[in-house]
Amino acid sequence: MDVVLMRHGESEANFENYWTGWLDVSLTEKGQEQARKAGEKIKNAQIEFDAAFTSVLKRASLTCQIILEESDQLWIPTFKTWRLNERHYGALVGKNKDEMAREFGADQVKRWRRDYYEMPPLVEENHFDRRYAQLADQDIPHGENLQMTVQRVAPLWQDEIAPLLGSGKNVLITGHGNSLRALVKYLEDVPEDQMDTIDLPRIPLISPMPSRSTTALIRTCRSSINRSSKDEYWLKEIALCFRIFHKTIINYGILLKELEE
Repeated sequence: MDVVLMRHGESEANFENYWTGWLDVSLTEKGQEQARKAGEKIKNAQIEFDAAFTSVLKRASLTCQIILEESDQLWIPTFKTWRLNERHYGALVGKNKDEMAREFGADQVKRWRRDYYEMPPLVEENHFDRRYAQLADQDIPHGENLQMTVQRVAPLWQDEIAPLLGSGKNVLITGHGNSLRALVKYLEDVPEDQMDTIDLPRIPLISPMPSRSTTALIRTCRSSINRSSKDEYWLKEIALCFRIFHKTIINYGILLKELEE
């Protein structure tokens, strides 16, 4: 099984350097090109997905769509979920980060962005469309820290993604900087004070090794898993397999940074 984590391409908000959160902005031309190159890399690596997951925000959904189109896999089941949304930045949404740094100081801005427990100023009222109509009021935040983002991403892994990986399926996960950071924290048990060490470039994580040894490592782990069970032990084994996979690809230096140039 393969699991590929993909951050969305450059968005209009990234270009203009303001906090986006659940604000729905599109990709820039550069962002679309980043997604196309990611799709080409995935096609060249001959990774065939069985399912894709993305957020309900267009910058991630479009990135996912472009990747699948470029890799000739647009037909696979794609699941859109609010659980992969970017972290909700509360009243900071729409504010320029440089202006906030001048007003509140660079250290405070860094805490808002990377501290695990630091809450942004809360927004008094959300103005969302019907895509969130099915959610209970308590599930719609007025602002989130990273801890809250981990708590909403974890059930998606446990209930939807881990069972697919456990049955040998290949999965593409296209999300946002903080939703993917939260997922990696959950799977690798990254210490809270080291969250700023999780860097997620806008490129896929792909193994260049002809033997596909990273996949073999995961399959070796999976062979010891009772795939008919969804108990806590099974979920932990899947997480362990991911840790081996993720650390292996990092060790082999395959964060294809040329895509960012």
